[in-house]
Amino acid sequence: MSVTAKRIVLAKRPKGEVTPENFRLEDYEVPDPKAGEVVVRVTALSLDPYMRGRMDDAKSYAAPVEVDAVMEGGTVGEVIASNADGFAEGDVVFGMTGWCDHAVMSAKALTKVPAGVPPTAALGVLGMPGFTGWHGLTDIGKPKAGETVVVAAATGPVGSMVGQYAKHLGLRAVGVAGGPDKCRHAVEHFGFDECLDHRAYADGKEMRKAIAEACPDGVDIYFENVGGKVLEGVLPNMNTFGRIPVCGMIAWYDLGGLGMGDGPGKDQLPRAWRTILVNRLKVEGFIITDGWHRLNEFLGEVAPLVANGTIKFTEDVAEGLENAPEAFMSMLKGGNFGKQIVKIA
Repeated sequence: MSVTAKRIVLAKRPKGEVTPENFRLEDYEVPDPKAGEVVVRVTALSLDPYMRGRMDDAKSYAAPVEVDAVMEGGTVGEVIASNADGFAEGDVVFGMTGWCDHAVMSAKALTKVPAGVPPTAALGVLGMPGFTGWHGLTDIGKPKAGETVVVAAATGPVGSMVGQYAKHLGLRAVGVAGGPDKCRHAVEHFGFDECLDHRAYADGKEMRKAIAEACPDGVDIYFENVGGKVLEGVLPNMNTFGRIPVCGMIAWYDLGGLGMGDGPGKDQLPRAWRTILVNRLKVEGFIITDGWHRLNEFLGEVAPLVANGTIKFTEDVAEGLENAPEAFMSMLKGGNFGKQIVKIA
C-alpha cells in the first residue's frame, strides 16, 4: 500500500518556554507492514505534560526525543492494514505512535481498545493518566477513609482520577486548579469537597493560609503535580506521617531541570526539608512505567466505576494534527479544560 502521511517532529530543543519554532510538520511515506506489523490510521493523539521533559537533552528516566525525530505520544487509531496474527483491519488500538496521522507499528506494541468503551478513554481516564493517578494514590498515598487529600491540577486527567477515587474510598478531597471555572467543575462535576484557585493567591504564604482554611484537620496526602507555590502552601499543612506522591512539577519544567538551584522557590528548599523531617513525611517520586504490573488491577477496579458514572472524565479536544503544538503549549500553561486530546481523523 502507498500512503503519504503527516507527522510533527522536534525541530530544535527549547530554551525556556516551548515555542512554535520547536516543531516542524512534515510529510512522509508510510512503508508496507513487515511480518508482525500493522498500519494504524491515527484518530486521536494524547497530549501530556511529560512530553515537555522529553524535549530537553537532559538526564532523566527516559531518553529524550532526538532532534528531527517524531514527537513522542500515545494515540488511538484504526488498523487499516495488517501483517500480524490477531489484528485485522478495523480493529481499534492504542499505541505510542507519536504525533502523526499514520504509523507502522509492531503488533506487540499495540493494545486493542475494548468494544463499548469510547476510544479516547484509552488516552485519559482508563489510560496512562488515569492509571497514574490511581497508582500514585493507592501505592504511595495509602489512603484511609476519613483522611484529607489535596490534589494539584485537580481537573486534569491525573488529578481528577485522584480526587474521585479518594472520594470513592471515603476521603475528603480538596483540589487546586487554575481559574474559577475549573474549580467549579472540580466540585460540581468531579465531586471534590472544595477547590482552590491558585491564581487567586500571590505566593506560597497566601496558599498556605487558604489550604489551612480548606483543610481544618490538616493534609494527610498531597498528590503533587505542579510544584511552585502550591507545594509551598501545602507542605506546612501536612499532618505527621503524611504522604506525598510526586508525579510532576509543571511549574518548573521550563527551567530545564528540577526547579532547584536558581529556580522560583529555591529559598523554600531548606524549610521544605525541615518540614519533611519534623513531620516524618513520606515523599516518593514515581514513574508509571514502574507500575505496569498493576494495570489489570486498575482496569478491574476502575473501568466499572467509569461505566456506571461513579468516575467521570472531561476532554478538551483540539482539531487537526497541525494544531497539536499550539494545544500543547496552551496545556503547559493550564489552558486546557480536562484531558487534552487532538482529534486527527
